[in-house]
Amino acid sequence: MELTGKIAVVTGGSQGIGAAIARQLAADGAMVGIIASSDVGKAKAVVAEIEAKGGKAFAEAANVTDVAGVQALVERVIAKYGRIDILINSAGVFYPTPVTEGADIPAAHRMIDINLNGTFNVIAAVAPHMKKTGGKIVNIASCAGVMGLKAYSVYCATKAAIIMLSRSLAIELAPFDINVNAIAPGNTATPMNEDIRTKPELAGFLTAMAERTPSGQTYSEPQDMANLVSFLVSSKSRAIHGATVLADEGFSAGM
Repeated sequence: MELTGKIAVVTGGSQGIGAAIARQLAADGAMVGIIASSDVGKAKAVVAEIEAKGGKAFAEAANVTDVAGVQALVERVIAKYGRIDILINSAGVFYPTPVTEGADIPAAHRMIDINLNGTFNVIAAVAPHMKKTGGKIVNIASCAGVMGLKAYSVYCATKAAIIMLSRSLAIELAPFDINVNAIAPGNTATPMNEDIRTKPELAGFLTAMAERTPSGQTYSEPQDMANLVSFLVSSKSRAIHGATVLADEGFSAGM
């Protein structure tokens, strides 16, 4: 298997896209660290799924906004496994931050801290170790990073920032045989956006999305993103640095 012997770390790996990626990397042969922000029980459940299929994984808890906690997590992984070959930054939050009737400033700042600062915190902790052996870093951005979404200005801003973070870090880390790339999912069927799929008051938003999705499939599946990441962390992606791969059913391509 392509990733046999590799050590992978997946933040946000206990659910949604992150969990699908963790399962796929394990299926590809990697030892996968599944990092939950607080509820390590969910991470352990994914570990159990992986081990039941003959894969290898372990669970950890770390809040990506806690710099010291992230550093401690990375040191624990390095102490036990010797290196980190693959880093997937999937931890993130998604909710509206409208400004027309009084913005929730703490909620906006929390999103920036988790989505953007958290991604940088983990990379900053891993990179000094990864530069010794080379590796692959994939950040989870969003099609919202390349287009505006009404009332989701802060989410859009954080995901656009992740795209540029990935490009700039790719330049910095390529000399150390580290590939840094991003994927930009569109509407993917995960717990994070369950409200859009289930709340009657958001039905209009869902209808508008369906009307402008060229593939005719309003939702992608988490496994679609896992398949893409599987390629980006493989040897087949050697020449790809600083790319953001849109995987949004064509939603952002235009009308």
